[in-house]
Amino acid sequence: MKGTKFILNGGSRCLRCKSVVVQARTRAVLSPDGSHFVLNGSKIWISNGGIAEIMTVFAQTPIEKDGKTVDKVTAFIVERSFGGVSSGPPENKMGIKCSNTTEVYYEDVRVPVENVLGGVGNGFKVAMNILNNGRFGMAAALAGTQRAALRQAAEHAATRTQFGRRLAEFKGVQEKLARMAMLQYTTESLAYMVSGNMDSGATDYHLEAAISKVFASDSAWAVVDEAIQILGGMGFMRATGLERVLRDLRIFRIFEGTNDILRLFVALTGVQFAGSHLQELQRAFKNPTAHLGLIFNEAGRRATAAVGLARGPDLGPLVAPELKPAAAELARCVAEHGRAVEAALRRHGRAIVDEQQTLNALAAAAIDAYTAAAVVSRASRAQRLRLPSAEHEARLAAAWAEEALARIPARLHATRDARAQQHDARLAALGSAVAAHGGQISPNPLGL
Repeated sequence: MKGTKFILNGGSRCLRCKSVVVQARTRAVLSPDGSHFVLNGSKIWISNGGIAEIMTVFAQTPIEKDGKTVDKVTAFIVERSFGGVSSGPPENKMGIKCSNTTEVYYEDVRVPVENVLGGVGNGFKVAMNILNNGRFGMAAALAGTQRAALRQAAEHAATRTQFGRRLAEFKGVQEKLARMAMLQYTTESLAYMVSGNMDSGATDYHLEAAISKVFASDSAWAVVDEAIQILGGMGFMRATGLERVLRDLRIFRIFEGTNDILRLFVALTGVQFAGSHLQELQRAFKNPTAHLGLIFNEAGRRATAAVGLARGPDLGPLVAPELKPAAAELARCVAEHGRAVEAALRRHGRAIVDEQQTLNALAAAAIDAYTAAAVVSRASRAQRLRLPSAEHEARLAAAWAEEALARIPARLHATRDARAQQHDARLAALGSAVAAHGGQISPNPLGL
């Protein structure tokens, strides 16, 4: 549509998109003649909200379910030309200042029934598809951001001289550059792994997209922050452009679903799968003669795990020779992660949803495992294709996998260790006390 301006998505992009969609207060009620919905309400922090002519809006709509009227979220395509749509002034934000972000108001907006997206009451599914696509694309975009920041830092380190030596000759700077390169390589690997799954026809990639979004946004912040550190005072100046990039990056850990919520989502998805498996076992034991195969398979699996003979999938034939040790350790960690999830579920039951520290540890371990798999896969591909960068990529992958996989046992141990659980309880109590007090409880040492 020539000359038409669009909102990328009509949900609140900046704060916990998933929860905002579920708790939407904007309402749309079907007209008596069934020809249109009447939309009323408002939305805050809308990208392009002051200039868009067409927008996707999520609103609560009453529907009949089991003989009762309940509210369900529905997605609508709304045009400003319908009338009743207005916008507030642009928000004064920390970053992404080129994005027109405003509040949008809807007053008796008549939306034709043909403009319903995905069916009445199915707005949550529509929103999740939008968010999944946004999360996947974020990793691709932030891989480029990291590449640019790394280039700037590397060029400065190669030319800047201190104490008679170039910065790049100091081992501390070398380590910074290496870690920046590892994070960039891993982020890019995640982006292409998820997109490869999508291109192959996969439809269930929400978990991978969430992991890529969390890792990419955390990594981009770390890489640009280190680039500023390598440039020193010059990096703090606006002329280098890094300060603007850092301000722009801060929102990426918040919109398209906050990283905090997505970590819980990653963990709870695994817990849900483990819970379904345990429920299947429970049903099998109620009628053992009809499920002997399942029971014996499970008994064998648990017995081999108990004596340390359990093995994960053999990834050796799929990876480059120098990455076989990393692949073997990855398989072992994946198997151990499954046992840790099952143990946490048995310990907490349905209350696991409130054990956020345990869930965060499980999510961190899952992210470490998935990122290790991504870099090992990519580096092995580079070797198969005999790319000029294959040797360097293998070193990057081995370095990242070694560190990521080494973290997993400690993370999983924390989910079942009594001392770790006590420390988690201590932190929770401290946080509650600070919140109740409205800030730091201990006074200034000088009484100021």
